[in-house]
Amino acid sequence: MTDLLTQVLLVEDDDALRASATQALELEGFAVAAFAEAETPLRLLTPDYPGVVVSDVRLPKLDGLEFFQRMRAIDSGLQVIFTTAHGDIEMAVGAMRDGAADFFTKPYSIARLAHAVRQALRQRALVLENRKLRAQLDGETSRATSVQSAAARRLEAITDEVARTDADLLLRGGPGSGKSHRARQIHERSARSGRAFVTVDPGLFANAEADLLLYGRDPSVALSRSGMIERANGGTLVLEDIDQIPFAAQARLASLVDNRSFLALGAPKPRSVDLRIIATARDGSVLAGNPLAERLTGITISLPSLGEMREDIPSTFRRFVSEFEREFEREAEAVTEAEWHHLLTHSWPGNFRELRMYAQNLVLGLTRMADTGEAQATGSSLRDMLAAFERTVLEDALAKTGGNVGEVQRALSIPRKTLYDKLGKHGILPAAFRDN
Repeated sequence: MTDLLTQVLLVEDDDALRASATQALELEGFAVAAFAEAETPLRLLTPDYPGVVVSDVRLPKLDGLEFFQRMRAIDSGLQVIFTTAHGDIEMAVGAMRDGAADFFTKPYSIARLAHAVRQALRQRALVLENRKLRAQLDGETSRATSVQSAAARRLEAITDEVARTDADLLLRGGPGSGKSHRARQIHERSARSGRAFVTVDPGLFANAEADLLLYGRDPSVALSRSGMIERANGGTLVLEDIDQIPFAAQARLASLVDNRSFLALGAPKPRSVDLRIIATARDGSVLAGNPLAERLTGITISLPSLGEMREDIPSTFRRFVSEFEREFEREAEAVTEAEWHHLLTHSWPGNFRELRMYAQNLVLGLTRMADTGEAQATGSSLRDMLAAFERTVLEDALAKTGGNVGEVQRALSIPRKTLYDKLGKHGILPAAFRDN
């Protein structure tokens, strides 16, 4: 565990010193994110930050001691190493008394600083590991420390509250806001946890065998098979994007909501089921006259956009990066100041889905290639670069529209056949961009 942490958050307002220290620490094997001021790093630090801070004592707008106190308010277990000019030694000593890990006077030896950073990283790893073990012993989940924004805390509280009931409900939110993920959270925190969790995508109803897939075929008929509703018995059935389900199918599903029974193909009579129904719909979708909505809006939860939970972007982004590092079996490069600026200031219209794609591209090195023209340096042809750009445009459009091909077609102003040809060329599946 102690050898896994390599992240260093460097704060130094002297441009030349910041550049040389960054390069030297990177040569020592650390992943360095460097900043000229303290305000941005304070927005990035979270209680689960897997690294250490190396900071000048005297900074513009915010002196080292105040910076240190604000960092300790975020997490008292953060490891902070200060660098200081001769005249600021007293301030650095004061920080040491308050719990700073070490301090170095300028000019300092990079070898000695690197040694101190390694020691601080080992200590940080122990702190995080101990917290993890305590949480496991106490039966806690990590979500209590992973959300910071008021909107996220409210959503967590509401999730816990509705999970204790068995009532049907409707989740509303923008594209990529995590409606399906929230439905699963409610299921896993409920008394039905461990039982079936079945999701019905509205695209199912375009299938000629939609009724067979959903309702199944009765055992009394040849080639009998269970349907999705029967498989959800005892658990939770999620009806996604109910505004996109055909009206005839809505009416039949409304009967399921009312009676908790369904009629399989070829069955002589309806079969009873015990299940909870959670529906989802996009913000702004018209639900008036929708038979399902009329029955499922008794409890409606509106999911906040990512823009309303900006404090949670750093920790959520790190979680996504970790997931893709495991999936692709490669370590992401340290996030640059420009990339952190993008993360913290971008409007994220595609919400969590768009953020997740950005994390994926970072792990694959695609963000650097797009920003610096690195593709050309690696010998990629113009055709390859244009293909990569086209793929990025298509994926961004799908992320922002939640995989709605019609909206993508209108946004990009291209014929539907051309759009499908390009999606096929790049192997892009619109369904992968719908809430999951």
